Amino acid sequence: MSWSDRYLALRDRWLSSPRFQRWAAAFPLTRPTARNRARALFDVCAGFVYSQILLACVRLKLFDLLAGGPESAADIAAKLQLPLDSTERLLDAAVSLRLIEKRGAGRYGLGPLGAALVGNPGVGAMIEHHSLLYADLHDPVGLLRGPRGQTELAKYWAYAKSDAPAGLEGAQVADYTALMSSSQPLVAGEILNAYPLHKHRCLLDVGGGEGTFLIEAAKHAPDLKLRLFDLPPVAERAARRFEKLGLATRAEAHGGDFLQDQLPTGADVVSLVRVVHDHDDASVATLLRAVYRALPKDGVLLLAEPMMGTPGAAPVGDAYFGFYLLAMGSGRPRTPADLRQMLLKAGFASAQMLRTHQPLQSRLIVARKGA
Repeated sequence: MSWSDRYLALRDRWLSSPRFQRWAAAFPLTRPTARNRARALFDVCAGFVYSQILLACVRLKLFDLLAGGPESAADIAAKLQLPLDSTERLLDAAVSLRLIEKRGAGRYGLGPLGAALVGNPGVGAMIEHHSLLYADLHDPVGLLRGPRGQTELAKYWAYAKSDAPAGLEGAQVADYTALMSSSQPLVAGEILNAYPLHKHRCLLDVGGGEGTFLIEAAKHAPDLKLRLFDLPPVAERAARRFEKLGLATRAEAHGGDFLQDQLPTGADVVSLVRVVHDHDDASVATLLRAVYRALPKDGVLLLAEPMMGTPGAAPVGDAYFGFYLLAMGSGRPRTPADLRQMLLKAGFASAQMLRTHQPLQSRLIVARKGA
């Protein structure tokens, strides 16, 4: 056993000792650390309760109500059609989570986190969507041992377990494409601020949904031609959206299955935005080879998604997406090193990480095909 292993084993014995815990909580120099660790452990235990308080606020549209200005508990109760005591219980809980704040004269206003949700329907939609995830996680050990029947998330993301995703009906893709469309603008902004698209002539977004990323890219690079590739019913929705926004002369939507069909050629930059982590390694390898073949010499691939091992956001990539994708029944989170190795194996000459402002939302790898 190495010295570090011996030290860590000793540390674990100390921390698990009730006698040491009592001493650490009482000793002035260790008391703050002991309290912080106790709070962190309790927050992990109570996380589900916190998330349900947030869900109640979203479903009741509490943040939208307080966006108009501070309100008293009685006025809030009347507008939410809740008993006053239940309203006060919800308000106190939301204050403790920094979702709202107490103001003067017994009123309540938006807090730092609640204010961030106002005007951001994508986050609210994801909070509502998580009820499916919670249903699948009611027995986490059973999920780890193997899903018994089809999970709620697998039914929602219809392509995840389908043997013929290109044959899905429009109704089967409507909900998830709308969800992705509402949550995509923030991610799109991260990518477009990190990588300049104006030097390219044509962008192909693979798995592009209703075209939200391409629509944002069109604003950043007015001369850029746009192409989208997704399942046929999804591509049809994107084409209608392009037409409605007056982009039909710049944007094309192609339907197909990127694991079976050849990707359109002619684009000098391809984007995969929150696509790769939805698929297993064999499917990702197939997809990356297809992108490589579709690109010209010196073509560029933009691969953007949350990743494992992100400093300051490890629970997002490692814990949240790890179990979300487990419940979904397809894919897994990967580290930048994992993705770089897969890109190089697919034939790309280089794969470089670019800094994004909010790596919690998305990190970006730029891969180049080479001459």
